[in-house]
Amino acid sequence: MIGDGTTAREYTTTAWNSQQTSLLHGSDDGQIRPVSPSARFLRKLASLRLTLWLIALLGAGTAFAYLREGARTWPLVIPLVLLALNLLAAVATNGVFRRQIALLVFHLSLIVLLLLVAAGRLTYLNGHAGVTVGTAFDGVLAVSEQGPWHAGELSKVSFVNKGFTIEYAPGLQRGATRNLVAWADRQGHWHEAEIGDQDPLIVENYRFYTTFNKGFAPTFRWLPKTGEAMYGSVQLPPYPGNQFSQAAEWTPPASSVSVWVMLDFDEVVLDPERHTSFRLPDGYKLIVRIGSERHEMHPGDSIELPDGRLEFDGLRSWMGYRVFYDWTLPWLLAACIVAIASLGVHFWQRFAAKPWDA
Repeated sequence: MIGDGTTAREYTTTAWNSQQTSLLHGSDDGQIRPVSPSARFLRKLASLRLTLWLIALLGAGTAFAYLREGARTWPLVIPLVLLALNLLAAVATNGVFRRQIALLVFHLSLIVLLLLVAAGRLTYLNGHAGVTVGTAFDGVLAVSEQGPWHAGELSKVSFVNKGFTIEYAPGLQRGATRNLVAWADRQGHWHEAEIGDQDPLIVENYRFYTTFNKGFAPTFRWLPKTGEAMYGSVQLPPYPGNQFSQAAEWTPPASSVSVWVMLDFDEVVLDPERHTSFRLPDGYKLIVRIGSERHEMHPGDSIELPDGRLEFDGLRSWMGYRVFYDWTLPWLLAACIVAIASLGVHFWQRFAAKPWDA
């Protein structure tokens, strides 16, 4: 009986200790302290199983954002923020980070990277704009998408398209685009730069890249019967992609008359059989239709409309730009550098303490 009682007491004591273990935790000084509810929550938040689920959620969010153009922010932001919290909880609850500074810095850099990517998705902007040679970008995008927290001031950004060159190899293989642009800084000083498909113009964190979209733009002087004269251009569809449909319909400012214009020329501007470059046609005319009336215009010609006079000034070219905004890019680069450096230091400290031939 004594033996049985002893065994029962030992069993009871062991069971009690194992139950208490879930309510206690060891500190760095080796002492046992009770686990608070907040500490238990942090440990659950730091769960590796939760990490795997969040990575899977991020993958699903990425696929969903790829398939749905109108949902490219929150399906990515939510998993990124949750992953950052998961990693932050792991850093807070794992004592090894307090003993290995380089490893701590590496994981903190990862947290910053996750939060920066999330912030970038909330504040980004993607868009396209066309600017006629000799005119300025007016802050208006033809097509755009942006994050819900985008607070940039694109309307205050301006630059002048001063002309571009594009070389073509046989078969109309497009070469590098060289576009000269000019812009004024905040102090009013003017600058010039050559940009391209890979070398953007950066103004107020907005990046302007040239694209394959370019074409011809008839320019007009519009003299309304009431109001001041205005000067502008009509950008025709991209060339040579729309070689046989160089037409557009538009309405002059403050007018109710719709004007249809078509550029007509016979010469080969881009010869697919040899090396060539994009240029304006030497001989051309502009076909203009206003209602049932048809006109042929050359530079200097004008047409009287019910509410003003339209003068054809000549032909220019236009360039299409891809506009991109993400203020987090330099900070992402800095965080990546810190992460790589700290991880390198961690492994150096780990392996330097042991001889390589040991």
